[in-house]
Amino acid sequence: MKETFNLIEEITRNDGSIYFELGNITHNGRSEYAAEHGYIKSVRILKMNIARSSAVEALENYINTHYDLLPLEYDGWEEWQRTPEMSEHMTQILLENKLA
Repeated sequence: MKETFNLIEEITRNDGSIYFELGNITHNGRSEYAAEHGYIKSVRILKMNIARSSAVEALENYINTHYDLLPLEYDGWEEWQRTPEMSEHMTQILLENKLA
Protein backbone atom coordinates (compact mmCIF):
# COMPACT_ATOMS: atom_id res chain seq x y z
CA MET A 1 0.00 0.00 0.00
CA LYS A 2 1.30 3.43 -0.91
CA GLU A 3 1.15 6.36 1.46
CA THR A 4 0.02 9.85 0.48
CA PHE A 5 1.90 12.63 2.21
CA ASN A 6 0.19 15.90 3.05
CA LEU A 7 2.26 17.52 5.78
CA ILE A 8 5.80 18.60 6.58
CA GLU A 9 7.48 17.57 9.82
CA GLU A 10 10.56 18.92 11.57
CA ILE A 11 12.39 16.02 13.18
CA THR A 12 15.10 16.54 15.79
CA ARG A 13 17.56 13.67 16.06
CA ASN A 14 18.96 12.68 19.45
CA ASP A 15 22.20 14.52 18.63
CA GLY A 16 20.19 17.76 18.28
CA SER A 17 20.45 18.04 14.50
CA ILE A 18 17.23 18.76 12.62
CA TYR A 19 15.85 17.60 9.31
CA PHE A 20 12.57 17.99 7.46
CA GLU A 21 10.38 15.19 6.14
CA LEU A 22 7.16 14.67 4.27
CA GLY A 23 4.58 12.90 6.36
CA ASN A 24 0.95 12.22 7.07
CA ILE A 25 -1.02 11.59 10.24
CA THR A 26 0.14 7.95 10.36
CA HIS A 27 3.79 8.92 9.92
CA ASN A 28 3.41 11.63 12.53
CA GLY A 29 2.03 9.04 14.95
CA ARG A 30 5.13 6.89 14.34
CA SER A 31 7.31 9.96 14.87
CA GLU A 32 5.57 10.82 18.14
CA TYR A 33 5.96 7.22 19.34
CA ALA A 34 9.68 7.32 18.42
CA ALA A 35 10.12 10.58 20.35
CA GLU A 36 8.28 9.26 23.42
CA HIS A 37 10.55 6.19 23.45
CA GLY A 38 13.84 8.04 22.87
CA TYR A 39 14.55 6.99 19.27
CA ILE A 40 14.45 10.64 18.20
CA LYS A 41 14.44 13.77 20.35
CA SER A 42 11.27 15.41 19.02
CA VAL A 43 8.93 15.97 16.09
CA ARG A 44 6.61 18.79 15.20
CA ILE A 45 4.30 19.44 12.31
CA LEU A 46 5.31 22.59 10.43
CA LYS A 47 2.53 22.63 7.85
CA MET A 48 -0.53 20.51 7.11
CA ASN A 49 -2.49 20.06 3.89
CA ILE A 50 0.41 20.97 1.61
CA ALA A 51 -0.27 21.36 -2.11
CA ARG A 52 0.31 18.33 -4.35
CA SER A 53 3.16 19.73 -6.43
CA SER A 54 5.37 17.73 -8.79
CA ALA A 55 8.12 17.84 -6.13
CA VAL A 56 5.78 16.31 -3.53
CA GLU A 57 4.69 13.61 -5.97
CA ALA A 58 8.29 12.78 -6.93
CA LEU A 59 9.50 12.50 -3.32
CA GLU A 60 6.36 10.60 -2.28
CA ASN A 61 6.91 8.11 -5.11
CA TYR A 62 10.58 7.70 -4.11
CA ILE A 63 9.70 7.02 -0.46
CA ASN A 64 6.93 4.57 -1.38
CA THR A 65 9.28 2.73 -3.77
CA HIS A 66 12.29 2.49 -1.43
CA TYR A 67 10.77 2.09 2.04
CA ASP A 68 8.24 -0.26 3.62
CA LEU A 69 5.43 0.96 5.82
CA LEU A 70 6.35 0.37 9.45
CA PRO A 71 3.90 -0.33 12.27
CA LEU A 72 2.90 2.54 14.53
CA GLU A 73 4.71 1.06 17.52
CA TYR A 74 7.96 0.29 15.70
CA ASP A 75 10.90 -0.07 18.11
CA GLY A 76 13.34 2.28 16.45
CA TRP A 77 13.39 5.08 13.95
CA GLU A 78 14.05 4.74 10.23
CA GLU A 79 15.25 7.97 8.68
CA TRP A 80 14.49 8.00 4.97
CA GLN A 81 17.75 8.63 3.14
CA ARG A 82 17.44 10.72 -0.02
CA THR A 83 19.44 10.91 -3.21
CA PRO A 84 20.76 14.36 -4.15
CA GLU A 85 17.83 14.71 -6.59
CA MET A 86 15.32 13.86 -3.84
CA SER A 87 17.02 16.33 -1.49
CA GLU A 88 16.47 19.00 -4.16
CA HIS A 89 12.78 18.05 -4.27
CA MET A 90 12.54 18.42 -0.48
CA THR A 91 14.18 21.85 -0.69
CA GLN A 92 11.65 22.82 -3.39
CA ILE A 93 8.78 21.59 -1.18
CA LEU A 94 10.05 23.72 1.72
CA LEU A 95 10.30 26.77 -0.58
CA GLU A 96 6.81 26.17 -2.03
CA ASN A 97 5.43 26.11 1.49
CA LYS A 98 7.42 29.17 2.66
CA LEU A 99 9.45 27.13 5.16
CA ALA A 100 12.91 27.81 3.74
